[in-house]
Amino acid sequence: MKLSTKSTYGLRAILDIALESKNSALSIMDISKRENISISYLEQLLNRLRREGLVRSVRGPKGGYLLSKKPNDITVGDVVKILEGDISPVYCIASRKDLKNICDRSRSCATKVVWAKLGKAMNDCLESMTLKDLCAEARKMSQSKGKRRGP
Repeated sequence: MKLSTKSTYGLRAILDIALESKNSALSIMDISKRENISISYLEQLLNRLRREGLVRSVRGPKGGYLLSKKPNDITVGDVVKILEGDISPVYCIASRKDLKNICDRSRSCATKVVWAKLGKAMNDCLESMTLKDLCAEARKMSQSKGKRRGP
């Protein structure tokens, strides 16, 4: 099972904002260049994150994007769930059950236990890490390479 580029690129973009903005908005062009993500795709991702309250946009010549919350208040799970939707490994344990896709064996399926444990482990992992944690990791990695990144 793999997450889509929505999650990987979206997380890179919001991490870039957390690292690079010093109380001023970052242009989408600068984020695009640093993260090697097309501007049109980045706009889609950031618009979703904006609608859900994780980033805010500033208009004008010095416009761009800023975090709407402190990095410690944004989990990796927040970002992934906004961009991917339900990340349950199988339909029968999804939080929002799509009745067309639920297996007719769901109520009597012993393997469902495996999928429930996997889903919980994924959720626990994503919720246990914040943008603040990722910023600290990025800075640590940059220091070991001799580059400074972010405020």
